[in-house]
Amino acid sequence: MATRVDVTPAAADMMRRLRGQHGPLMFHQSGGCCDGSSPMCYLDGEFRTGQSDVLLESLKIDGVDEPITFWMSSSQFELWKHTHLTVDVVPGRGSGFSLEAPEGVRFLIRSRLLTSEELAELAS
Repeated sequence: MATRVDVTPAAADMMRRLRGQHGPLMFHQSGGCCDGSSPMCYLDGEFRTGQSDVLLESLKIDGVDEPITFWMSSSQFELWKHTHLTVDVVPGRGSGFSLEAPEGVRFLIRSRLLTSEELAELAS
């Protein structure tokens, strides 16, 4: 089944850790403020989403009871709609407000173009 967002095992481990420390989580793909274009991790509902945001994926992470939603602004989605995103985590402290910052790591996006088959599946 085609997805718009996946996570690496290291990112999933960090999500489980953050969920255990803070509670339910959500992501919003930053559009360039604060920490460039980094995926920002917040407590679920802490970042207000609305009609100008697109829910890209409800991530199911083993060991996390509830899905972790992944959002992006609709204007950014128009530019990235042909892109598959993979959330990864790497050493280094980001400069944003994301929950992982005090852990000495930062989430980042690895991307590739969606295949024509994936685009067709996601459109249906």
